Amino acid sequence: MKRKKFLKTLGAGAAFAVTFPCLHGCSSDSEENLDQFPVPTGVDFTIDLTDAEAAPLADNGGFIRKNFVVIARNLEGELVAASQICSHQQTEEVRFITDDGGIYRCSTHGSRFAQDGTPLNTVTNNPLKIFNTERNGNTLRIFE
Repeated sequence: MKRKKFLKTLGAGAAFAVTFPCLHGCSSDSEENLDQFPVPTGVDFTIDLTDAEAAPLADNGGFIRKNFVVIARNLEGELVAASQICSHQQTEEVRFITDDGGIYRCSTHGSRFAQDGTPLNTVTNNPLKIFNTERNGNTLRIFE
């Protein structure tokens, strides 16, 4: 094999080896991810709204994370809760943000979800798991 042909063959193989993982990285919801977390199940816990950990919940748009659940006071003043684990690739990066009237966003790949868990962009078709909230005085219960 001539040197020029050998280098061309080597170059194409090396280019494929480098670009294939990059192109394939975020192509579907079912791929393996080393940082995957299970979506919380059996959720049933309470938060004392007078505790320092709950202080962000005093303001509309504020949120806290506990037991892999994001608890937020939405822009209308209601207390809402969703999985902190993104339905796209099960990373733990879901937060509540005040954009678009208050939504959940995962910073890993940019998934965005309405407060009812409906996906708002094409990153994923999988809804975000939403939990019930019930307030009794200064106690907030988060449950399925």
